Formats: sequence, structure tokens, C-alpha cells
Amino acid sequence: MNENLFASFIAPTVLGLPAAVLIILFPPLLIPTSKYLINNRLITTQQWLIKLTSKQMMAMHNTKGRTWSLMLVSLIIFIATTNLLGLLPHSFTPTTQLSMNLAMAIPLWAGAVIMGFRSKIKNALAHFLPQGTPTPLIPMLVIIETISLLIQPMALAVRLTANITAGHLLMHLIGSATLAMSTINLPSTLIIFTILILLTILEIAVALIQAYVFTLLVGLYLHDNT
Repeated sequence: MNENLFASFIAPTVLGLPAAVLIILFPPLLIPTSKYLINNRLITTQQWLIKLTSKQMMAMHNTKGRTWSLMLVSLIIFIATTNLLGLLPHSFTPTTQLSMNLAMAIPLWAGAVIMGFRSKIKNALAHFLPQGTPTPLIPMLVIIETISLLIQPMALAVRLTANITAGHLLMHLIGSATLAMSTINLPSTLIIFTILILLTILEIAVALIQAYVFTLLVGLYLHDNT
């Protein structure tokens, strides 16, 4: 089988035009809404989950930080639905693209940092130089802290990209092995297929956890600057 393992990560095109934008806009259409006074079970469960997630993420924030609650909840819903839809066969997962994850991470990180410099400039500058630092180490520590600050959005994007990509590659390899073994050894095929089912369940959990971790870290950056 001469398959390209990374073929599923190539951005799809329709008539030569990139379809990634349409794919990115598709997940919000799956979020059900209600125009009635009394909601059904699906809407009620959805609202309960959103309220629980929002309460969990906003518990550590002050009044100023809680103004970001709508954006953070929208972010976690978008990443979670995108990751889950990417587990469907012959689908494309935008969060496997480092460029897209950077496009989400950099503006959010920059907004939190700029807010910190505007509202608490002394505390923001104090992070570059821990208290009690020996004088000869001051220049080195300032450089190290500056690099650690600038690398935060890259770490956010790479973490999400690596986890989602690794899971998809592993599922592709095990799925290919299951298909190849189906004509050779049936008991081995059943064992590998069972492993594939367990891995799929694990990947569903990873898709939700990575969405939560990405949003939680953005929330922590916000908390440090408000």
C-alpha cells in the first residue's frame, strides 16, 4: 500500500479554490439553537454544558477578565467541534494546520499581553525580573523571560497541532494494518480492530481535552495580565 500518510492533512480544494474557509465555517452551523420558550433536551443539555464550562474557566478571573467569557466559550466550542468532525472518515481537520492554530493563538495572546501592559504595567514588567535576582544575572534573566513570553503562542499552537496530528496518524496506521490483515489472519484482524476502536475513543477524549487545554492556557495568560 503506497499511501501518503500526510495526504489527509493537505488543505482541500474545490475547482482549484481552497475549501478550508468553508470547512472552518461549517462547525458553528452544527450548534443547535432554539426559538421557543421551552427548550428540548438537546438544547438544555448544551446550555448546561456551556454554563458548566464557562463557570469552570471564569472562576479564577476578576471582573475585567470575565469580559472575555463569551470569546473563550466560543473558542472552546469551535476547537472541540472542529477536532471531533476531523475524526470522521475522509474529512479534513483544520486544527492539524500549524498556520491556523497560530492564527488563533497569536491574537489572543497578544490581546492579553497588551491588556496587561496597559492596565498593570508594573506587574507586567516585574515578570521579566524576579525579585532578589543577583545583579550580574539581570541581563540574562531579562532575555530568558522575554523569550519565554514570546514563545507562549508558539507553544499553544504546536501543542494542539502535534496532539491532533499524532492521533490521526496513529489511527491511519492502525486502520491500514487492519485492512491489510483482513485477508491474511482473521483473529489478528479482530484484535487490531479492537485496538482501533479503543484508540478512536481515546482520540475523542483527546479532541475535547486539547480544546479545553488550549482555552485554559489562553485564560491563564489573561489572568496573569488582568
